[in-house]
Amino acid sequence: MKFFFLMTFAAAIPAIVSGGIAERAKFWPILCASTLSVAFVYPFFEGIVWNGNFGLQDWLAATFGAAFHDFAGSVVVHGVGGWIALMAILLLGVRRGRYRNGKLAAFPPSSIPFLALGAWILSIGWFGFNVMSAQTLDSISGLVALNSMMAMVGGIIAALILGRNDPGFIHNGPLAGLVAICAGSDLMHPIGALIVGIIAGALFVWLFTLQQNKWKIDDVLGVWPLHGICGAWGGIAAGIFGQQALGGLGGVSIVSQLLGTLAGITVAVLGGLLVYGGIRLLVGIRLSDEEEFNGADLSIHKIAATSDD
Repeated sequence: MKFFFLMTFAAAIPAIVSGGIAERAKFWPILCASTLSVAFVYPFFEGIVWNGNFGLQDWLAATFGAAFHDFAGSVVVHGVGGWIALMAILLLGVRRGRYRNGKLAAFPPSSIPFLALGAWILSIGWFGFNVMSAQTLDSISGLVALNSMMAMVGGIIAALILGRNDPGFIHNGPLAGLVAICAGSDLMHPIGALIVGIIAGALFVWLFTLQQNKWKIDDVLGVWPLHGICGAWGGIAAGIFGQQALGGLGGVSIVSQLLGTLAGITVAVLGGLLVYGGIRLLVGIRLSDEEEFNGADLSIHKIAATSDD
């Protein structure tokens, strides 16, 4: 049961990465990179945190009073996936025509209704994702479900206000909150979960805007701010709002949360550079100019994505 449960978590890693590198990546090299990431990079860190490999958790518990706590994968799943994605995005480079005369050229979403539908399907599924991270029926906690909802609400409110009613931000807001609450959803007071979600929604809007407009990082769906940054915030937030002084259940150490989060980012960055950088060096990971112009649907899969193609 644990194997199949953790296998579904592992499947999230290439899914996260794919959102950042869309529209310009070769199919088979990226498939190979996804295989290597899921086979070696993700399970290396997941084994450290959730299986006690290499003694890091024992050392944190002995030194700082508590091991690194990540109940449903803010860092183990989302953080690792988001930081691997950032490495792949940087190695691929920006899409053709994304920046013209040094300024961002708008690439509008193909369908706002489908964007909304996808976001809400994910939001509903997240209750199963978080609640069943307990892995046994007798360990299920209503607190996890309530905190997931509160963080989702916080993310929506922050993204609505700071995103100025932009539907792209609004529908990513709940996901930002849900990513951040994964680590401490079993520990926090619901008001703490709401605050965590508000901060996550604000982080997503601010960093997505910054990376697209200022840093010129072409992250198509904003997976680095959504998963990488909000996941890291979730790992740290568990150490803050999980404290009894702030209404949490306790049993966490802010130092352990900081070190565990930093360890996850380090593994993801080094692993992403090694996997995607190695494949780029050997066979390349980017479509040719002509293939990118024609679109990956026609170039790779030989089928049109829409009726107008």
